[in-house]
Amino acid sequence: MDISRVFIIVLDSFGIGEAPDAASFGDEGSNTLATIVKSDRYDTPNMKELGLFNIEGVTCAQGTDSPKGSYGRLRESSMGKDTTIGHWEIAGIISPEPMPTYPEGFPEEVLEPFREQTGRGVLCNKPYSGTDVIRDYGKEHMETGGLIVYTSADSVFQIAAHEEIVPVEELYRYCRIARNILQGKHAVGRVIARPFTGEWPDFVRTRNRHDFSLVPTGQTMMDCLQEAGYDTFGIGKIYDIFAGKGIAHTEPISCNRDGMEKTIEMQDVDFRGLCFVNLVDFDMVYGHRNDIDGYAGAATEFDGQLGTFLERMKEGDVLIITADHGCDPGTSSTDHSREYVPMLAYGKSVREGVSIGTRGSFSDIAATVLDMFGVEGDICGISFWGEIKA
Repeated sequence: MDISRVFIIVLDSFGIGEAPDAASFGDEGSNTLATIVKSDRYDTPNMKELGLFNIEGVTCAQGTDSPKGSYGRLRESSMGKDTTIGHWEIAGIISPEPMPTYPEGFPEEVLEPFREQTGRGVLCNKPYSGTDVIRDYGKEHMETGGLIVYTSADSVFQIAAHEEIVPVEELYRYCRIARNILQGKHAVGRVIARPFTGEWPDFVRTRNRHDFSLVPTGQTMMDCLQEAGYDTFGIGKIYDIFAGKGIAHTEPISCNRDGMEKTIEMQDVDFRGLCFVNLVDFDMVYGHRNDIDGYAGAATEFDGQLGTFLERMKEGDVLIITADHGCDPGTSSTDHSREYVPMLAYGKSVREGVSIGTRGSFSDIAATVLDMFGVEGDICGISFWGEIKA
């Protein structure tokens, strides 16, 4: 059977257990799935039926006797545990060197040209929680017009500003300035606009966040598919993560629910190729805030929409569900965690009940997708299509 469409849904931060090198990243004992399964708000019968709890090493819940999909777990090969590196690896790029991080804040060689080119001062310049930083620096920002610049354990340069002080498009311009400065040894994975509204101390972040990523350092599965004449769609922040490279069509979303609604709508679009989806709320809204019940509830909501998606799949469709890293909401850390991620595959062309075991790289997904379409490319990864093809 010919494959006409592949849908890859990335559950952002949906890790399934510590990777062998988790201790090197400060993440020993992390297991996002095992944490949220304990919540009484967790209920994912559709993912269970696909084989989620049959995956090697997943012991937090009972598997099913007859999984409807093929399943396995993937270990990250790249030296990182952030969104950019994780998605790049899914798409076929392995990053052997970690992107730069700034636990002491950004140096003057970065901040001086940033101040000069924006004409604004800089506040904070420390690793900080996104909600705490606007509470602690938002009032001063509104009084002085200085930009709140902060980072995290990830390779990010984040700029927070009140929408009444700095209009959103102006904030985006400042981010582009920062992106141009942050190259070479300071080439962080993402520059992120973090607009907020409200009055102190009740500031709230808006949905006008925007990520300005590095251009991928090599060829991706999307590039290969485009060159072969296939369509490439990005839903959510996929376009941002890849700096637009290889993504012909993009659809922004406001939340996980909106993302799945748009993905379900894509099932009615007549296209041949890839639809690549990121659902960021798991990570941004719940994981980083250590909200176990919220994360569990989001998984339950997704699973309900997944049921609708599965019912609407067509003859030549394949679905792959995976993740880009972990973010265990049950640990003392609020940062990403170095974990295995799931691989669940389903469709008329996919064998039922096949375990691919543990794979050595997220990039095996990219190799598999190209194999499905019979497309060659200069990417990393080893295809498992031959193991799961019906």
